[in-house]
Amino acid sequence: MSKKVKKASASPSGRVLTPEQKKAARRESTKKLLLGNAEKRGLLASLVIYVLLITIAFIYLYPVLYMLSRSLMGKADLLDTSVKWIPSQLNMKNYQDAMLVMDYGNSLYKNLVLAVLPTIAQVLVCSFVGYGFARYNFPGKMLWMGILVLSFLLPTQTTSLPNYLLFRTWSLADGSVKPFLLTALLGQGFKSSLCILIFWNFHNQVPKSLIEASEIDGAGHFYSYFRIAVPLSTAAIVVVALFSFVWYWNDTYLVREYLGREAISNRNIGLTTLMIELSKFDSSYGATSAASAGGSTSVDKLSEAMKMAGTMLAILPMLIFYFVLQKQFVESVDRAGITGE
Repeated sequence: MSKKVKKASASPSGRVLTPEQKKAARRESTKKLLLGNAEKRGLLASLVIYVLLITIAFIYLYPVLYMLSRSLMGKADLLDTSVKWIPSQLNMKNYQDAMLVMDYGNSLYKNLVLAVLPTIAQVLVCSFVGYGFARYNFPGKMLWMGILVLSFLLPTQTTSLPNYLLFRTWSLADGSVKPFLLTALLGQGFKSSLCILIFWNFHNQVPKSLIEASEIDGAGHFYSYFRIAVPLSTAAIVVVALFSFVWYWNDTYLVREYLGREAISNRNIGLTTLMIELSKFDSSYGATSAASAGGSTSVDKLSEAMKMAGTMLAILPMLIFYFVLQKQFVESVDRAGITGE
């Protein structure tokens, strides 16, 4: 007489599990699948992270996508309320007219001059000053550090007027890059105090044993700085260079003040920026379009599309700049968390 033998569930170790233990194991497995553990992120945590990332990306990309969509629309699409995002036909004439009104090639070159030269000067000076604060102990060091932090907290408008009066006395407010270069070389450029603090933090992470070993081998202060400190702080150089370039590129307040009204109103006698030309775009195109079409609703729509095209042209170099240096920028920010001795 044969007996039916029921197979009992067993754990990986071979121990037979009771029904309660099997339920607990299933709950633990489900919890690990949803919430994850120290080694692997769970489905619920991944879902929350992806939802947050998509939401943040949408918030940042929505204005750019809207500007791109409106800038590619023709008059028919702009007047048609049923056309929201995708134009029926791509219209590049808006970009051609915007480039003509903004004198894009000339303005782009002058904007690069105003952004690149002060950025190079600011990176060199701030790196040198930050290294001095991190490497050497001198009388009044903490006092100067306090002044540096206070200067970072001061609004730009507080010091801009004295600087402008000084430049005007020295005949430097003549529509050239001299005021921006001079302030950057003296450590008073656009947010130079923040750049100095970034370099101070990075140079503090350089192991002092490397500097001391180079001094034992007979290296001087400048040799140790250029051959040891600078190569090890490339991450800070990339971060400060990117931030400084974007700040100088987008700034309009200091540009209007240092370059003067005559240089701003007449691009042929001084430097200008794409942001300045964009701010003058509405009045420039509005006057010409209103004179030709009598100020109708279609003119307002076309003016809006032209302004969107001009805005895209103004931010296009920054988009290309970030796209090309994205990998280096992310790696540099990641390396900021590495500590030395």
